[in-house]
Parts: sequence; C-alpha cells; structure tokens
Amino acid sequence: MRKTLFAAAIAAAFSTPSFVQAQATAPSAAEASPHTLTGNVALVTDYRFRGISQTYGLPAIQGGFDYAHASGVYLGTWASNVYSTAGNGVGTSYTNGAGLEWDLYGGYKFEVAKDLMLDVGALYYYYPGARWNNTERSSFDNLELYIGATYQWFSVKYSQSLTDYFGAKTATLGGVCGIETNGTTSSGNCFGAAPGSSKGSSYLEMNANFEVGDKLMLGLHAGHATVQNYGLLDYTDYKVSLSKEFNGFNVGIAAIGTDAKRDIYRTTTGTTTAPTGTYDTSAPTLVLSVSKTF
Repeated sequence: MRKTLFAAAIAAAFSTPSFVQAQATAPSAAEASPHTLTGNVALVTDYRFRGISQTYGLPAIQGGFDYAHASGVYLGTWASNVYSTAGNGVGTSYTNGAGLEWDLYGGYKFEVAKDLMLDVGALYYYYPGARWNNTERSSFDNLELYIGATYQWFSVKYSQSLTDYFGAKTATLGGVCGIETNGTTSSGNCFGAAPGSSKGSSYLEMNANFEVGDKLMLGLHAGHATVQNYGLLDYTDYKVSLSKEFNGFNVGIAAIGTDAKRDIYRTTTGTTTAPTGTYDTSAPTLVLSVSKTF
C-alpha cells in the first residue's frame, strides 16, 4: 500500500516528455522519439504507504518501470516487498501470506494552462498470494481511480477506490477490534458486526517540492484517508523530507507521522516473519532512502 517513495516511483510516469524540434537550417537533425522508457530502484529503511508501515519498521527494496508517450499517455509498474503476519486483529489479519506488493497503473497527463498540468488515471494494487484470515479467504487487492493537478512546485491528488478498500468489508472486519500495546484485544475500538462495503473510500493529498540548495530538495506532504463505513480507519498523515543528488543517486531522509488510532493500526505476531510482540505501524518515524532513476 501506496508508500514513502511511491510518489517518486511514479514521477517519471507523470512527466510529459520534451520535444526536440528540427531546425529549418538543419533538416538532417534526428527527430526526438515520442516514446520514453525509464526505470527506478530504491532502498528504504521502512516502507510507508500513506504514512502506515508495510514492513513493520524493516527495510524494503523497491523499483519499477515507466513508459510515457508524447501525447501524454503513460503506463507503469512498481513493486516492493511487504511482510506477512499471522496474528489477530485489524493490523494482522490483512496481510496473511503477503510478501510482495505489485502495482500496475496508467493514465493521461495534459496541460490546461501555462505551468498547470492535469492527470487522470487508474492504479491497481496486487498482492500475489495475500488473503485475509476469514473463511472465504478474501482478496487484499485494491483498484483506485485518481485525478491530480500540478502547478509549478505544488500538486494535489484525489484517489477513490472502486473495490473494497484493500479488502475491508463485513466478511473481513465485521466485529474486529483493535490491539492494545500488550497484545490483548482493545475494548474501546471495535467495528460493528456488519459495517458493509468500503467501496468509495478516498485519499486526498497535497504535495510541495522546493529546491533549497544545490540539488537539495525540500518536500512537504499532507494527506487524509477516508474509509467508507469504517470511520475508525480514517486518519491524516504528513511527511517532511530532504533529498540530495550525489553522483546520480538520490539520498533522502523523511520524517513521517499520522494521527491514526494506534490500537486499530497496531500489529501483533508470534511468527518469525515479522517483529514479535506488538508494532505500531502508524507511529511517527524517520525513513532513510537511496534511489536511482535510469
């Protein structure tokens, strides 16, 4: 789920390739190809998607490929390792059997005014082998449509799910409660017995990026997740980051936090596939990253 470096991983897909036009005085000059193909790879100390850890504070390796056409059409794919759990409660039942997140996306970006770009597209989150710990073994996959706008250094984006939000529905979360720090079931925050579907859940985010020094970028982010019929899952997240290019590599540090209900997003496990005891996936943290685009 969506990711601390997710925006960076799809940035190439959201960029319209530039044109190199042949001059009248140089008719032999080669015309630029309308096709652009780029790749990216990154190593992060914690994979955070919309402020929530997907690796329980452990490192992740991530990467993808992006194709863009001069018309504004783009396609891409991106993947990251995630971690499985086998405990009880909201934070542990949803990634049983998951080891990989594989994203597929495509859309169209176009200019509507000087320096103002609009972007519309769809994004599918695929988790091979991942199933909820319920009788029907519900899928954790998620499909979203999005629309975004970028003006110079500022951007805003709205995403809405066409499926149950990462599998949240009565069959998976009905009657489920949060987890206390000692691993026991929370008595205060529990979902109803039949909360229904979470289709139509949304995420609204705002981002700003400034160059504050030689190849030194300051990034600001704020987002809010609204999960249809599951208000206990709603939260706001924020991120402040600094990144700098060194010999073709981008090195970054980011402070990430949320106001999510800790017991709802807490995980507990007794297996070796994740930290034992409990882990607060929504707690504030610092994430270090190294990435390269090629």
